[in-house]
Amino acid sequence: MNRDVIITCAVTGSGDTVGRHPAIPVTPAQIAESAIEAAKAGAAVVHCHVRDVNTGKPSRDPALFREVVERIRDSVVDVIINLTAGMGGDWQPDETNPALPGAGTDMVGPAERLAHVVALRPEICSLDCGTLNFGNGNTIYISTPAYLRTMAETIRAHGVKPELEVFDLGHLRFAKQLIAEGLIEAPPLFQLCLGIPWGAPADTATMKAMADALPEGAIWAGFGISRDEMPMAAQAMLLGGNVRVGLEDNLYLDKGVYATNASLVDRAARIAGLLGARILTPAEAREKLALKRPN
Repeated sequence: MNRDVIITCAVTGSGDTVGRHPAIPVTPAQIAESAIEAAKAGAAVVHCHVRDVNTGKPSRDPALFREVVERIRDSVVDVIINLTAGMGGDWQPDETNPALPGAGTDMVGPAERLAHVVALRPEICSLDCGTLNFGNGNTIYISTPAYLRTMAETIRAHGVKPELEVFDLGHLRFAKQLIAEGLIEAPPLFQLCLGIPWGAPADTATMKAMADALPEGAIWAGFGISRDEMPMAAQAMLLGGNVRVGLEDNLYLDKGVYATNASLVDRAARIAGLLGARILTPAEAREKLALKRPN
């Protein structure tokens, strides 16, 4: 069991959750404020996406990321910023000609996916380590080996630590290849992403199989989505990992009770305490993860 736990809060995500929850953070001010509240509740890391302020749809606009980051950095609350680098990989085939991109496609190369990371140099950014059938429609998230090698090189060159997001064992296998090629600095940081259709399921056997496959010396966290969020938080700690919670992954604190990011972090912290663990501060998490402070 891990008795020194890092809690990450995934603040808003890119899912179609606006309209399904009365207070999904949308504007940079809302996202930053929710991240700060999560930090006050015990999160050492905040994982941030941004959204179009008019539509609430996911965005990769560097100006929106900049406002979020500057608001968090200008606050009196210390927290590690983890920016998504997963936007720009969505492909939906055109209904009449599947060889062409259809409505909903947002496909760009490595440089555009990392534009905000290069400009803002957060302490951590995510790196989604493979391609995935996403949901029950025609959406595919595309992240090719060549793109991932280029992105890993860029992330390392700018002093940012990649969080290796793995949605199945094939992704984990390729992440280990990146480490073997010297593209990821020690200690590697993994996020085991469970329950997303159609990646690995959120259950004990799967989390243990993935945790057992991690390279020696890896630091990892794991999460499940929706009602599996808290069970998988407890399971991750019991298996030696860290925890991720937040409105990106789950909208409810209890059945019929809408969550906030702070309330989800607070519950994860209380679960950790009941299991005999303590929650690491951002300073302690930085030391454990060997992070480089932003310029």
